[in-house]
Amino acid sequence: MASNEVRNMVLTAAAVSDEKKGIDTRILELDPQDSGFTDFFVITSGANTRQTEAIADEIELRLKRDFGAYPNSVEGRRVAEWILLDYVDFVVHVFLEEKRFFYDIERLRKSARKLDLDELKAALTKKTLEVRKKLPKKTTAKPASKKSAPVKKAAKKSVKVAAKKPAAKKPPTGRAKKW
Repeated sequence: MASNEVRNMVLTAAAVSDEKKGIDTRILELDPQDSGFTDFFVITSGANTRQTEAIADEIELRLKRDFGAYPNSVEGRRVAEWILLDYVDFVVHVFLEEKRFFYDIERLRKSARKLDLDELKAALTKKTLEVRKKLPKKTTAKPASKKSAPVKKAAKKSVKVAAKKPAAKKPPTGRAKKW
């Protein structure tokens, strides 16, 4: 079962794809019996190689900045017809439109469940609320006792006294400056 952080990263990758005008962005939740190597595929397309590079670069940058996550491996960046970012728990595929049609990954993963962004957000919200219900309620900290207050004042006074002492003067070095 994927963690909330993984689901958030998948959502971020899909959102970045849409921001960069990715075409037909899809999220596939893979069946654990069918695919033991990852939980999700994020699949999107670009109209040209510059766009596929821009989408992949922005996904990588945003996941690094927001989650501290780096891809385990990156494939296809040089040719940019099919860029694969492997984050272990999910894999991002950024295709040129014609390459996506040719390889047709969605057809190869028939057992995968197609998710849309709203469905994934709703599932994430539901899990978050369930976890919050299970957590014990926070208690407010009690104020410090009166006995510890004089100790703090004494410590502050000793710091102030130490700061007021003048610094010791260094003896002059044996060399005189020549002008």
